[in-house]
Amino acid sequence: MALPSPAGSSFIRFSSSSSSRSRGGFSCAAPFVHRVRSLRFPVRLTDVPRLKAPRAVRLDRVLTSDTTDDLGDGFFEAVEELERMVRDPSDVLGDLVERLSARELQLVLLYFSQEGKDTYCALEVFDWLRKENRVDAETMELMVSIACGWIDRLVGEDHAVEDLVGLLNEIDCVGLEPGFSMVEKVISSYWDRGKEEEAVLFVKNVLRRGGIGNHVTGDELEDQRGLVGYLAWKMMADGRCMSAVKLVTECRECGLKPEAYSYVVALTALVKEQKEFSRSLRRLRGSIKTGAVAELDEEAQSLIEQYQEDLMSDAIRLSSWAIQEGGSTVAGAVHERLLAMYTCAGCGLQAEQQLWEMKLSGRQPDSELYNIVLAICASQNEEGAVGRLLASMEVAAAGPRKKTLLWLLRGYLKGGYYAKAAETLVEMLDSGMRPGYLDSAAVLQGLRTTLQEDSGVDRYLNLCKRLSDMDLIGPCLVYLRIGKYKLWVMKMV
Repeated sequence: MALPSPAGSSFIRFSSSSSSRSRGGFSCAAPFVHRVRSLRFPVRLTDVPRLKAPRAVRLDRVLTSDTTDDLGDGFFEAVEELERMVRDPSDVLGDLVERLSARELQLVLLYFSQEGKDTYCALEVFDWLRKENRVDAETMELMVSIACGWIDRLVGEDHAVEDLVGLLNEIDCVGLEPGFSMVEKVISSYWDRGKEEEAVLFVKNVLRRGGIGNHVTGDELEDQRGLVGYLAWKMMADGRCMSAVKLVTECRECGLKPEAYSYVVALTALVKEQKEFSRSLRRLRGSIKTGAVAELDEEAQSLIEQYQEDLMSDAIRLSSWAIQEGGSTVAGAVHERLLAMYTCAGCGLQAEQQLWEMKLSGRQPDSELYNIVLAICASQNEEGAVGRLLASMEVAAAGPRKKTLLWLLRGYLKGGYYAKAAETLVEMLDSGMRPGYLDSAAVLQGLRTTLQEDSGVDRYLNLCKRLSDMDLIGPCLVYLRIGKYKLWVMKMV
């Protein structure tokens, strides 16, 4: 397979012209030495956050030297023999090995990596170097850079995805072992050029063939990346959250077995989608409340509910797959994301369950999570859940009690449970806590809507007096009109 040279490299030309100096029957054109002095190979791997890639390579030390004129006859003979392709490359290099320096071997490798040359020779040269234990760090960097240059050109020139996968297989066969970083470069090259379909097809092809670049390493979850997870992460970072979910789901359903990390990425994408969906719903309801938007009909309401159900179904399915593949390694991260999903959707009991699951998996939730779930449960008047959460937080001393009671108070207010909110406010006052004016005023305003209920007036007056005695509000003037007698009764509280 002939491949173009890496971008920025000069083409090293050889000639059999009689005007040039002869070396063992092989002649080099005069411009060659000049080109070698100035040659640069500036191919660099694309930087990708949090993922280790081979270092950038500059080949000045390989190709630029004051001793360029000292290239031996063995170098020119090796190039000529390899270009003829009469003998096996390993036989050619084996016969000339004593006459080739390490630098000359690198130049042979570079020569056959150029545009118009046969990639087979470059790969065979590297394979021979590896078998002869002549691949040092510099030569390895050189070959990695050459391979990355080929990748850039193949992607940029719209070659078939199969060509790229085939190249990686050939590289693997000669012992270069294309790891995750090299395959990641292919994905990045496709994605940065807006070729999402090609990136997806490439990942699926590599997974089907197996053994190339899909290695996961490290003890931490964030270190255990693979191809599907990386592409899903790219999609999510670009705001294509549901595309990331679709990618992981399709790979799983067609038997390609994505790595456990990919399910966590897909769950993270679902959390982002749920947050955006919930935010949009709040804006819509606010617009309906102000009259800027008409009330939703049954069909629109049904579509909203169906989309919410679909998001939750996807989350449950992905979490099940993640735990099947990753076990306890990913359990904490999975329950944390499910907790975020249910919290954003306002599902109190389900959020509480995930809070306990997260704790059992060894990942301790912070006090803020407890408070948020507590407020959601209070807004839905889930007394059992509220009691369990308060008891657990008291035992664990999870955060300041005043902050917890304020979250509880605001949860009751949001749900319209003003009597419960008043009880919480009184509990704060009994404990010596001084709630803010806005919280006290919100409770009193809510209690005004309950004055027609049994004990509604007494509850309201008692709270007013209590707040006034603590100088949290001013005196209250309570009045009652008896229409039959045209009588007003007023009292200062």
